[in-house]
Amino acid sequence: MDRFASLTAFVKVVETGSFTAAAQALEISGPMVGKHIQSLERRLGVRLIHRTTRRQALTDFGAAYYERAKAILADIAAADALAESEGGDLGGRLRVTMPVHFGRVCVAPVLLDLARRFPRLELDLAFSDHLGDLIEDGFDLAIRTGELVGGNDYLTRRLATQQMVLVGAPAYLTDRGTPHDLADLDHHATLAYRRSGAIPPWLFPAPGEAVIRYAPKARWRFSDLEALAATAAAGLGLAWVPSWLVRDRLASGALVEVLPDAGRFPYPVHALWVRAAPLPARIRAAIDALAGGLPRMM
Repeated sequence: MDRFASLTAFVKVVETGSFTAAAQALEISGPMVGKHIQSLERRLGVRLIHRTTRRQALTDFGAAYYERAKAILADIAAADALAESEGGDLGGRLRVTMPVHFGRVCVAPVLLDLARRFPRLELDLAFSDHLGDLIEDGFDLAIRTGELVGGNDYLTRRLATQQMVLVGAPAYLTDRGTPHDLADLDHHATLAYRRSGAIPPWLFPAPGEAVIRYAPKARWRFSDLEALAATAAAGLGLAWVPSWLVRDRLASGALVEVLPDAGRFPYPVHALWVRAAPLPARIRAAIDALAGGLPRMM
């Protein structure tokens, strides 16, 4: 079997903690991962991983071999990145995970434009609101909004800022009246986004004042942002949403901004990636493209 592929499989098994997770990350079958490990062990004449039906653990030799194998693969990746950089033509597969709606509306168009410019660049885009682990899930890059949860294994770059805006349909405001201050919201129907747990508060950073937190009672609750925006446009209540989500509806007049003087709360957008030296050219190019393109979409 190909020795490079076997080394890659072995390192991925150690990093993900299981043959199944490694197979998913490498997009091959579980039995094939097992064959790669067996091939390495036969070539070396020593066991790398103790395996039982319930668990697996590195042998002492396997732990030492993992460190060397990881260094070898890192050197190969660095050489590939250098070649890409010198050649001026980005290539290879770029795996990116991003929030569902933000990814569709803002991130994907920027990356697709990058791929059009570099025909050898392959995109593997995952749309999920689940905050997975880059190493375990095999992603090169993650795009995150709001509070950033990282760690020492990761580097980050702030790409843009999304602004939250309170909106309502003209028909709703004609029927129920336009709020003049935050206290008036208690007398209005509110539509809330909730992925899990309690409904997050709406935040209003009025100039010169501390951020005000408003807890919507929200008879209507959504885990889908587009459904939330569509319901607001249908005139069923007020919604606090990212401005990029409703920019077309605001431009067309289907929605109008409510309480603009209360301020638009800013949420940062970050890129998150695993530490690597040097950073592969395709990842660096994607980060630069997003840093240049996302602010224009906000």
